[in-house]
Amino acid sequence: MSQSVLKAIKLLDCFTTKSELTLIELSDLSKMPKTTVFRLVSSLEEGGLLVKVRNTSHDVKYRLGLKLLEIGNRVQEQLEYRKVAFPHIKKLNEELNELVHMVVLEGDEAVYVEKIDSTKPVRLVVKVGRRSPLYAGSAPKLLLASMDDPSLEEYLSNLEIKKITNNTIDNIDDLKEEIQNIRNRGYSFSRAEHFKDTIGFSYPIYDYTGKTVAALGVSIPINDYSKEREIIILEKTKEAAQNIWRDLGYHGF
Repeated sequence: MSQSVLKAIKLLDCFTTKSELTLIELSDLSKMPKTTVFRLVSSLEEGGLLVKVRNTSHDVKYRLGLKLLEIGNRVQEQLEYRKVAFPHIKKLNEELNELVHMVVLEGDEAVYVEKIDSTKPVRLVVKVGRRSPLYAGSAPKLLLASMDDPSLEEYLSNLEIKKITNNTIDNIDDLKEEIQNIRNRGYSFSRAEHFKDTIGFSYPIYDYTGKTVAALGVSIPINDYSKEREIIILEKTKEAAQNIWRDLGYHGF
C-alpha cells in the first residue's frame, strides 16, 4: 500500500478521539507536518471522506463525511449476507459433503467471502479472501452475468483474458455466449476453468430488491462427476439459494 494512502488512513483514525478537528490538531495527533496534512485533507475532502466545517474565517474544522457511512453500510450489508447465508451453506455442505462457498463482486473481481470444505481426502481447498477474474469459474461467471448491460459492456471492452487452465474461456465472443447461457439457465456451470480437475455449480443470491449480491457455489472433484450427481447438486444448491433469498427478504420466485 502506498505511503500516501497509509497517511490518509492515519488521519481518518484521528477522528476516533474527536468528531471535529482543525488542521493543527490533525497535525499534532498524526505527528505529520501541516503541509502534508493539508494536502491529504484536501484530497479526502474532494473524495467526500472529510467535510469542511467553516464557523468563521479563522475557525475551520473537519469532520468525517457521509461517504464513509455509505461505505460502512456496504460492509455491513456484506456481513449480513454472510450471517444469513451461513446456516444454509453449512446445511448444504452437510448434505453434499462438497466444498460450498459464497462469492461476491468487488470491482472487476470475484472474492470468496465464505466457505466450508468437504471432508473428502481429495478435494479443492479455497481460502476466504481469494480473488478470481470474472471470466473463469462458475461463481465468478454468474456474478459477471448478473451485471446490468452497460456495466457488462464496459467490463468486456477493457477485458484482457488470460488463460488459467486449458478450459478457460479465451475470447470475448465465447464469453458473451456463456453469459447469455447463464442468464437463460438461471445458474452457472464450469469444468476446470479456474481450478484444475474441478467442476463447479453456482446459483445467485438476491437481496430484498432482487439484486444479485452474491453467488452460492458448490465445487466437486472432476472424478466424482456424473449426470446424476449434477442433478442432485443443482437441486440442493438452488434450494439453499432460495432459502437465503427468502431470509434476505426477496420473494420474487
